[in-house]
Amino acid sequence: MEKLLIVDDSSEIRKQLKWGLGKDYRILLAESVTEAISLFEQHQPAVVTLDLGLPPDIDGATEGLRCLQLILQRHPETKVIVLSGNEEHQNALAAVDMGAYDFYHKPIDLAELKIILSRAFHVAALEQENRRLQEATSQRDKGFSGIFGQCPQMQKVFATIKKVASINVPVLILGESGTGKEVVAQAIHRQGVRGEHNFVAINCGAIPENLLESELFGHEKGAFTGAQSRVLGKVEFAGGGTLFLDEIGEMPTLLQVKLLRFLQEKVIQRVGGREDIAVDTRIIAATNIDIEQSIRKGEFREDLFYRIGVIAIDLPPLRDRGEDIELLANVFLQRFSQEFGKKVRGFSSTAIKWLYDYDWPGNVRELENKIKRAIVMAENPIVEPWDLGFIDREEEDVNGTAPAQSVGVADAFLPEGLTLKEARYQVEHRLLQATLEKTQGNIQKSAEILGVSRPTFYDLLKKHGLHQPE
Repeated sequence: MEKLLIVDDSSEIRKQLKWGLGKDYRILLAESVTEAISLFEQHQPAVVTLDLGLPPDIDGATEGLRCLQLILQRHPETKVIVLSGNEEHQNALAAVDMGAYDFYHKPIDLAELKIILSRAFHVAALEQENRRLQEATSQRDKGFSGIFGQCPQMQKVFATIKKVASINVPVLILGESGTGKEVVAQAIHRQGVRGEHNFVAINCGAIPENLLESELFGHEKGAFTGAQSRVLGKVEFAGGGTLFLDEIGEMPTLLQVKLLRFLQEKVIQRVGGREDIAVDTRIIAATNIDIEQSIRKGEFREDLFYRIGVIAIDLPPLRDRGEDIELLANVFLQRFSQEFGKKVRGFSSTAIKWLYDYDWPGNVRELENKIKRAIVMAENPIVEPWDLGFIDREEEDVNGTAPAQSVGVADAFLPEGLTLKEARYQVEHRLLQATLEKTQGNIQKSAEILGVSRPTFYDLLKKHGLHQPE
């Protein structure tokens, strides 16, 4: 059971939270900074709720802010949720600037607080898995460097990479632009016996047709005007290693014939030459077009497709990868924060919602660029939607469509003009829908994310009239 440290000088609030949250978490209670730090060091909870008014300064915030600082010094990844009164709003904002994950205004509504806590534990688990993946990557000699993913589609990709890496067969990688096709090709190369040799990439759609043959197969001296010496092509240069043919669907038909011959016979002829040259080069190809439709149109040879597509790896678009969006966003945030020397530590709940709601036509490449932009533009430790370029800051301030500070997950989509009961029902309904979408209908995983049992989750589905996945 996950551990939750509750730091509050009020015995009634401590009892209320222990009673209301005790079934979901192992509760640790503290009423002072000294007691809180002692319990924190002993148990290392991932999430802490913190009242700023702690003795001896129960009417101020000095002790609460000191406690926050001590916790984050010991473990910066801890999710500290500040519980404050409305009159303590500025102190709560100061706590967020110091590194608090979120704040929640008293009086406490357990149902709303449970949503925030569930989200905090989920983010903490996601970040922990991210760190584990990064450590595993560094221990695998760069084998999967640059590839991260927890969704079922990416787990299937990882399994295929491991199977084909050491087997000398052509591989065809399919996927939209920006999904990471070249990164996967590099992973296959590094994982196999060819990893110590050259990995050579060439974009078949970026080189003019009259030059592509020479780029691939090389040319002899005098083969054409300007050919003043013999030049090796990319196929020879990658000898012993791997040649990555990006956008192979753009390769001219006549050149497809010569590539097919190489795949069949493992020999080439340079432009202007007559000698067959044996070359040991593995071919990995990629395309973002519908290759079967291209075959039907006569634009791509069917026999070449069968040769290069002995093993096909289909990369999913980012919009279909669920929680991988947040995982990758945090990977890029850590990378660019370190690269640019900026202390940016996370995303506001509103920014996270934008990341999930956006369609990502440019896929992982677009996400990487947006996070890089955010690190450059961010003025605070928390990335907001305007830092990512989703909206203008001025538009946000005028319309009030999202908070300037992170004030809880529910606030990102809580309608106005409703009673508390109505608002709670809508929040619960949307959270159920969003969780099912993220887990692709996995009931067990959805229940775990929301911190409820499977029977309770089924009851909630029935209550809200939601379709139960088969």
